[in-house]
Amino acid sequence: MGLKHGLNLFRKTMSGEKIYEGVFAVHKPQGVTSADVIRTLQHHFNPSETFRPWLETERARRNRESQFQRRRRRTQRLDVKIGHGGTLDPLATGVLVTGVGKGTKNLNDFLGCTKSYETVVLFGAETDTYDKLGKVVRRAPYEHITREAVEAALEQFRGKIMQRPPIFSALKVQGKKLYEYAREGKAPPIEIKERPIEVSDLRVLEWYAPGTHDYQWPAEEAPEEEKAVAEKLLDAQPTGSSTAEGSAESKAEEQEGASSTKRKSPPPANDEGSEPGKKQKVSAEGDAVPTQTEESSSSPSKAAPADAAPESTPAEEKKEEEEKKEGEQEKEKPAAPQPAAVKITMTVSSGFYVRSLAHDLGKALGSCGLMSALIRTRQADFELEEDKILEYKDLEAGEEVWGPKVQRFLEQWEEKRVAGLKKGSRSPSPS
Repeated sequence: MGLKHGLNLFRKTMSGEKIYEGVFAVHKPQGVTSADVIRTLQHHFNPSETFRPWLETERARRNRESQFQRRRRRTQRLDVKIGHGGTLDPLATGVLVTGVGKGTKNLNDFLGCTKSYETVVLFGAETDTYDKLGKVVRRAPYEHITREAVEAALEQFRGKIMQRPPIFSALKVQGKKLYEYAREGKAPPIEIKERPIEVSDLRVLEWYAPGTHDYQWPAEEAPEEEKAVAEKLLDAQPTGSSTAEGSAESKAEEQEGASSTKRKSPPPANDEGSEPGKKQKVSAEGDAVPTQTEESSSSPSKAAPADAAPESTPAEEKKEEEEKKEGEQEKEKPAAPQPAAVKITMTVSSGFYVRSLAHDLGKALGSCGLMSALIRTRQADFELEEDKILEYKDLEAGEEVWGPKVQRFLEQWEEKRVAGLKKGSRSPSPS
């Protein structure tokens, strides 16, 4: 019976109109959530001619339901049924697999399939979210990072490894999402467990030397109380490079690497500009702040008048002069060089977090790293190619633009589904 139904490319209304449903891919833009994409699709699909037959058939089906079934339904509003097969971060762009009508039943098949990404990792800083949308919680030296060092470090992230999800993720711990703990400045009540994942391809696509790119650290610093919690969690995270078997040797290497990167800020950009005899400490913001020393000033202090207030002592005037001189020296120092960045491509299994890779790669290099850009280039058989994906901008162009494309994508999906039924499978199998 299933094969017989599958041989009909689409269900039809009483008047013989096609009912379009199935699976296709949308090119998600940056700055919108996956849920936003679904709402936008519904906004354009609901009044369209393309999906009018589907809506009419669904309305008739609902009218045949019992009162009990109608009460169970969450809403009486009739929308085109749409869902997606795997969330993309708001920062990310690329392939978002989408199901319409009965096609939504196939979306679970895409949660476990392989995916391909391109990401840009920027070194020298960490954020609470592991990407450029978060707040900076730590900085570290980065001048030593080279393309050769990155190539060597990537080796430990290939194959079957264990990866710890970001502290900002939707995974639940005791019924509460991890990002909810993080936003409240609280540590989760239990340790975030590593999970086995597989990386079948991991390569450098492009190396961005300092001064050759526009990628920047976030401007916002996390408050001190948030930094304290985030740093505690970050220090507890391994580099994510242990194999799925979790050998003792690899875990020892991770601990050694983590302990070598506990410095929270880079050294001064240019020590030559520092005043001799003055030690330096690091402020909470990671800036070099000269401290007072016992060395006397080179210029004599001014004599205080007899009627001076207690705070106008020679010692404090001397301190003010020294601070003014130090401030002028700080202004004269050259800015720290822009950090290097790298574009990486990868093919990974389900459950892989690209943000975690960026974070773990920074630690493996004795520095910090954050995800500055992300593109999902493939999910299963859906690829980021113009003739294989619906451009988000096509929706605003009107149904005369997006309508024929969506119809073609759904027809192609149905043809693959029928071919799968002939071979004995339920649907086009995601890889």
